[in-house]
Amino acid sequence: MIDAIPNRKPMEKLARADLFASAPNADAGYWGKALDYALSKIRANIPAFGNSYPAPASVKNVYPAIANTEWTSSFWTGMLWLAYEATDDRAFRDTAAGQLADYRARLDTRTATDTHDMGFLYTLSCVAAWKLEGNEAARATALKAADLLMTRYYEKAGVVQAWGDLNDPAQKGRIIIDCAMNLPLLHWATDETRNPYYREAATKHLSRANEKLVRDDWSSYHTYYFDPTSGEGLRGTTAQGYADDSCWARGQAWAILGNTLSFRYVRDPSYLEIARGLAHYYLNRLPEDLVAYWDLCFTSGNQERDSSSAPIAACGLMELAAFLPLSDPLRRTYENAALRILAALADKYTSAAEPKSNGILLHAVYGKPMGNGVDECNIWGDYFYVEALVRVLRGWKPYW
Repeated sequence: MIDAIPNRKPMEKLARADLFASAPNADAGYWGKALDYALSKIRANIPAFGNSYPAPASVKNVYPAIANTEWTSSFWTGMLWLAYEATDDRAFRDTAAGQLADYRARLDTRTATDTHDMGFLYTLSCVAAWKLEGNEAARATALKAADLLMTRYYEKAGVVQAWGDLNDPAQKGRIIIDCAMNLPLLHWATDETRNPYYREAATKHLSRANEKLVRDDWSSYHTYYFDPTSGEGLRGTTAQGYADDSCWARGQAWAILGNTLSFRYVRDPSYLEIARGLAHYYLNRLPEDLVAYWDLCFTSGNQERDSSSAPIAACGLMELAAFLPLSDPLRRTYENAALRILAALADKYTSAAEPKSNGILLHAVYGKPMGNGVDECNIWGDYFYVEALVRVLRGWKPYW
């Protein structure tokens, strides 16, 4: 652990260190049962979706089927790969592999690709296929996606623009905290091609994001604007949080996990220290059942929970703990916190209470200010819940 991050307040001490001093009362059978339930939902959705994909959020707890046009398509494909790893059932593998041509076609036709989410889309689909099966076509597609992502990189500002046409003045130079999760695609591309430029862009972007998106009290902005010509930082705002100066729960979780995933590639100790500070802020604002409200400015009351932020944070805590030495006094604390959050989801947030739902986790929030996917299933929440369970039960090698 490094002593401090310049220009930041000391990170908060964990208010619930006593709760996280022990793991939940859950053995391998408990976690296996939780995964089996999730796998049963994935299996049932194979014929239901056919050649389609779940929409980002459910409607009355049922995901509509859509074409491969959203930033979220790969969470379905990624769940299929996870299910295949967990079971060796070829039905999962064949469905995932059968979708790879869609991802190539999406690049070739430039269908809904004006986004930084090439990382989400192509890591969980094509990089996964390459790592699991040595699929050369999938590797080539993922590298093409990395090249497309690099077209969004402003070298002067050192950032990857998040959304929209690169000439759109409303979006120009805008980054969002989610992009920490898109950077592993660039790191992977450098490993595959030995071209350092991908990694240089990824490390510069994360440095600037941690500098501007992560506030000095370890909360975070959702979005931040840079002048792409001068590189000057301009202002922090939100799109999906409660207010510009509040802390959107899922964004905080993205940054915890994103920093630890980048540490896999670039052993910069500041990434782990940033992840610690973000994690402490997140954990200290959880309600009694450990499933965050949609914005961390809420810790009680009638606001909606965002169950989708919880498994993202749990995966981030597991990643963080794995890179800490055994002597670190908080290593076991982070592991226990991840397991307790995951157990809270398994006990009270799955769709077992809603048999007509085709989702896995209930009570998520996509975008509260827009009234989008509020108190619904969110497909990334389902994916990261399965990823977290696989992490608990197997020696899993991330697709990231």
